Amino acid sequence: MLFKAMPRWQIDWRLLSFLTALYLLVFANKTFWTKASLYLSGAPGPLIALALGVLALLTAITSIAAFRPVFKPVLFLLIAIAGGASWFIDSLGVLIDTEMVRNVIETTPDEAGDLLTAGFVWRIVLGVLLPCLLIARLRVRFPSARRTAAWNAGIVFGCLVTAVLVAGIYYKPFSAIVRNNRDLVKTLNPVTPLVSTIKVALASGNEARIVAKPLGTDASVSTAANGQTKPRVAIIVVGETARGASFSLGGYARETNPLLKQQDVIYFPNVSSCGTATVVSLPCMFSDLKRSGYTREAGMARETVVDVLQRAGLDVTWLENNTGSKGVADRVRFIDIYNSTDPRFCEDGTCDDEIAFEKIDEWLNSVKEDSVLVFHQLGNHGPAYYKRYPAQFRKFLPECTTTELSKCQDQEIVNAYDNAILYTDYILSGIIDRLKAKRDRLATGMLYVSDHGESLGENGLYLHGTPYFMAPDEQTRVPMLTWLDPDFASGMGVDTACLRQERSKELSHDNLFSSLLGMMNVSTSVYNAGLDMFAACRSGPKPIPKSVDSANDGDKT
Repeated sequence: MLFKAMPRWQIDWRLLSFLTALYLLVFANKTFWTKASLYLSGAPGPLIALALGVLALLTAITSIAAFRPVFKPVLFLLIAIAGGASWFIDSLGVLIDTEMVRNVIETTPDEAGDLLTAGFVWRIVLGVLLPCLLIARLRVRFPSARRTAAWNAGIVFGCLVTAVLVAGIYYKPFSAIVRNNRDLVKTLNPVTPLVSTIKVALASGNEARIVAKPLGTDASVSTAANGQTKPRVAIIVVGETARGASFSLGGYARETNPLLKQQDVIYFPNVSSCGTATVVSLPCMFSDLKRSGYTREAGMARETVVDVLQRAGLDVTWLENNTGSKGVADRVRFIDIYNSTDPRFCEDGTCDDEIAFEKIDEWLNSVKEDSVLVFHQLGNHGPAYYKRYPAQFRKFLPECTTTELSKCQDQEIVNAYDNAILYTDYILSGIIDRLKAKRDRLATGMLYVSDHGESLGENGLYLHGTPYFMAPDEQTRVPMLTWLDPDFASGMGVDTACLRQERSKELSHDNLFSSLLGMMNVSTSVYNAGLDMFAACRSGPKPIPKSVDSANDGDKT
């Protein structure tokens, strides 16, 4: 009734385009103008010119579809994109680039629900629904179709010329910002979210036609260095959103790893990730392309190390308690426990990582040959850190018990996150205990590494997904550790004392591909000893590239 009672004012489409652009400029770009004011501090001329140029650009965007059937829907879409994006940009420091768009597309209902906070809803009501309702009630005047098209072309052309002229007049300060502060452009709303969405949509068509090419077709398993015949078994744990800065094994002041420190693990404190979001890091870390050569398309076009391990004759299983393997496990045995409904471990659409223990026990009991199990954890994914651990792990208090992080003190957020790390410590220690229990018939080892880190309020940033070129160490420095029983270590010819001495060297996700091959004594042309984190401490027979030329070619990727 209230909607119908609103007056239906008439307005010219050109004025409505301009007013919508002005609304986007002022109300959807708080972070952009905060950063611009900082970067152009003391230079009011360039700042005013920037406002004029951005307004011209936004007016071109709002005018480009000025045809009666689509005009209002396009304005609604722009306002909706800007309103939703501005909430995450302003409150969490998240940037909506192509990686973030893919994260949104691949997110689960539970993860999406964690982000739909009261603050977000109010932002949508006030910043999206109200202006859209107002526009819906307006009677927009258009001249004839021919005149509208002429005006449309003229306005868009004039606005773009204005933006180019402004950029040219103030080229020096603007180019300096682009070179030194690229984050400014990435906060421009709704331009960056819109461009990123279009890029993802265009790429999806090509990606659907990509077929992964075989990798390591010459792979085979070498005889164990110590001559023992027990099956060699490795569990590879892929952590989720665990940051190295919060592991006490790496020097964090809080005791977040009380169980692991009793397990004789070797912790590697200087490890960097391939990306800042799972959609990038997970496929990249199992690829031989390395971070410098990895792209989404290139990664999809070739198999991964789990394929090479399986091709060598190992039994490979992927155990999933997250949102999927991002294509890594498409060709190996896949067990999904993320969608389980076991009331002991599962609530609100997700399951505590402890649910994996029974599956791991079943797998270990069935092993009869050299085998690898990859366990992808739910881990420490935010913003619902308090949902990532059972009540008995509420050690650090008070904790943030809402997904609306702006309602919590930063220390409360850290407390909840550290409790989640404490639970990860319990999970990893529990896996090691299960491996130890099978030492009578199996040679066992474990390697853990997180996909990326997390920001917990440092420099105003929260969560993850910041573009790598500007991402802080909290998002790119990840924990990695290994535990090897004596038979497993001697079977791969590794001196664990040497490994402890070498543990502080710089490593990254680039090392995982060849390190897993080395760990399981797999010889293949795609193995690179220079990237095998165990190679420097290995004596006796070693995995070797079967073709020097092929190995060198792999180094160039």
